[in-house]
Amino acid sequence: MTTRTQHRPPYGYPDLARLMGLMTGDEKHGPAATSTLDALWVLYDRVLRVTPETAEEAGRDRFLLSKGHGPMAYYAVLAAKGFFGEDVLPGFGSYDSPLGHHPDRLLVPGVEIGSGSLGHGLPLAVGTALGLRARGLTDPAVWVLLGDAELDEGSNHEALAFAGPAGLDRLHALVVDNASATHGWPGGIASRFEAAGWSAATVDGRDHEALYAAYTAPHPGRPHVVVARVEPKN
Repeated sequence: MTTRTQHRPPYGYPDLARLMGLMTGDEKHGPAATSTLDALWVLYDRVLRVTPETAEEAGRDRFLLSKGHGPMAYYAVLAAKGFFGEDVLPGFGSYDSPLGHHPDRLLVPGVEIGSGSLGHGLPLAVGTALGLRARGLTDPAVWVLLGDAELDEGSNHEALAFAGPAGLDRLHALVVDNASATHGWPGGIASRFEAAGWSAATVDGRDHEALYAAYTAPHPGRPHVVVARVEPKN
């Protein structure tokens, strides 16, 4: 079996474990955070066209964290990419810290939406993609990260059923699958999206090269989903 260390590339990978270790607050969703770490890093480091300097520009890519509970990996990646200093991390979850147990777009630089209530992120991403299209902004990509259990929510079913026929080809979903869904889907998560007209890929969520290839796969005329499988939640 390939180890996680072998998956990681020899360049551009900061000590994210150290950054996450600075957040010592009373976090109840550690597995929710660690399951997303590799997928988030590859996305921010190699795919998303957004930086601290361009975070307010209309032409930036948008990233929406729907899986807003357990945001430690998200905060670690944002700090590593310079959206805020790592000196903010030790205050995570404290009364006067901007880094809450759910991200707040008004308090944390680089955060596009406040999230934590499962089932909201994909509908918001669909609306964002529609809004950009209506404004004639056809270049920015919209990405949304969901957990597999979120797909039990009816709001997500409606959003993914709409996005395919609408041809939202600038919309991308990243589903981190740690086998925590209650209901699942016959044939797997990717088949659910494909049935609704999406392009889909399923990869090892710890394999950086596989993630990058799936993120950048062409999908003309259709939204795209990447299912990143990680170790099952205990």
